[in-house]
Amino acid sequence: MLAAERRDYLLERLQRDGTIVAKQIAAELGLADDSIRKDLRELAAEGLLQRVYGGALPVSPALADYATRQSIAPESKQRVARAAAALIREGSTVLIDGGSTALALAHVLPPSLRATTVTHSPTVAAALAQHPSVDVIMLGGRIFKHSVVASGAALVEAASRVRADQFFVGVTGVHDEAGLTTGDLDEAAVKRALADRAADVYVLASREKVGAASAFDVLSFDQIAGVITDAEPEHPVLQRLARRGVAIIPA
Repeated sequence: MLAAERRDYLLERLQRDGTIVAKQIAAELGLADDSIRKDLRELAAEGLLQRVYGGALPVSPALADYATRQSIAPESKQRVARAAAALIREGSTVLIDGGSTALALAHVLPPSLRATTVTHSPTVAAALAQHPSVDVIMLGGRIFKHSVVASGAALVEAASRVRADQFFVGVTGVHDEAGLTTGDLDEAAVKRALADRAADVYVLASREKVGAASAFDVLSFDQIAGVITDAEPEHPVLQRLARRGVAIIPA
């Protein structure tokens, strides 16, 4: 099998099975493990998959730039946003992450809701400013342009003075083995800093993120109150997470 044929085969298997185990593929093709690992490295360098220990997973489409992400699965994000909004209690203090699903959440909060929202996203803050009865606190710092959120030491310092009831966090990948992941190391650290300031952390996971993975860990599953998703309940990743005791909140 030529190298180009192997690449096509690997991508087809990843699309079909949602995962690649390097040793298994090598045995099936009668090749050395190193040959498959080399193919996976090259495909990962082209952004076509996410390498993990022993193989690969689908790369998350949520790694695209902010403007592009607005057009990815908008109906899915709306469903997740509405389910998240239903969890917000009257009079609570809520941390809201940046990103397109978080922005959808800001837009669907009930007009009658009285709460305090805290965010490091200028776009989310601007949307919340239109709400008639929600107070808005904007956390500042250097803008990370890819996600249009504040970041850096100033943001972490500001976050350390917040105590929230809930944090709705966005990730780019949800997988039972790869975990809760995102595509930038510093952004992952900011998400952890915000999570430390909330009593309950909920993951906003539109369906395209379930089964995908990115390079950097955000949180472990035992640090969250639940995953809010509109992915099918029969999705194997969700079933495995449920068996581990992770709360799956359908959207």
